[in-house]
Amino acid sequence: MATDIVTNLVASTTDDTRLGHSTKISSTIDSFNSIGQNRFVWYHFNSWVSKITNSHFVPNNFDFNNEQLPLTSLSHVVTIISLYYILIFGGQFLLCKFQIKPFKFDRLSKLHNLALSATSFILLILMVEQILPIIKSNGIYFSICNKNSWNQPIVTLYYLNYIVKFIEFIDTFLLVLKQKKLTFLHTYHHGATALLCYTQLVGKTSVSWVPISLNLAIHVLMYWYYFLSSCNIKVWWKQWVTKLQIVQFIIDIGFVYFVAYERIAFKYFANTLPYCGECTGTDFAIGQGCLILSSYLVLFISFYKKIYKRKAAALRKTSTTKKLV
Repeated sequence: MATDIVTNLVASTTDDTRLGHSTKISSTIDSFNSIGQNRFVWYHFNSWVSKITNSHFVPNNFDFNNEQLPLTSLSHVVTIISLYYILIFGGQFLLCKFQIKPFKFDRLSKLHNLALSATSFILLILMVEQILPIIKSNGIYFSICNKNSWNQPIVTLYYLNYIVKFIEFIDTFLLVLKQKKLTFLHTYHHGATALLCYTQLVGKTSVSWVPISLNLAIHVLMYWYYFLSSCNIKVWWKQWVTKLQIVQFIIDIGFVYFVAYERIAFKYFANTLPYCGECTGTDFAIGQGCLILSSYLVLFISFYKKIYKRKAAALRKTSTTKKLV
């Protein structure tokens, strides 16, 4: 009987300890959420979006696990991406078969590119406002590995960025209707990025802010360039868009591979390999991030060499020919 009393007492104490630990974690997460929601730009963004949507979408109340939200299940995501490829390749075939003249859509292209540049800028400002204080208070490692950096405002921004990836499919639809050539890089990049954003949301990889923030910064410039181009305005920095994309993927890979190493070392080789701690996120999400971002780097370098290096070589050849003449 005395043994039962001791056993029950130990069990009760253990439960209380676990409950206390759980409460502490919950309190910490709530604290990070509350701090994030009180940021200046976020506060006004939440108020503005709530009014525009008549409180149908309130950023402060967002929960990615809500099944009523669009594109929160893998089956829906795969279906939409599959339809994207069917429509663009099927559309190309039909336009060619029936010899339909190219559409122009000049105004729509301008509006689309300007809207995406502005949207990327707004999301970037909101993201930076959330991330910088976390880095300042807790350091880079905390921001890319600790689950408490996965706070509610940041998850909301991840989701909005994810939805934008499907809106960017319009890029390809416009190219098809204008009967422009589609490259493998373009079509692969759009579909893979949408899937990547979904898996990182589900996998809760805290390092996601790195590729997302860099991608938003690049897209501000890229879609602004597309807008200027659609207005027949030539810019000198066109080549730099691709160069910056390559730099972006190099930085992305550096961070994501570090997180992957930390995850593997902590989980599988704790007694063999050195590591700083455990990085949050599922093995699948981190692995997929490594593979897709690596493929982007290879493809963008190949694209840069193919387009810009050849042009430079052709210009040098033309210049040499003129001198000889």
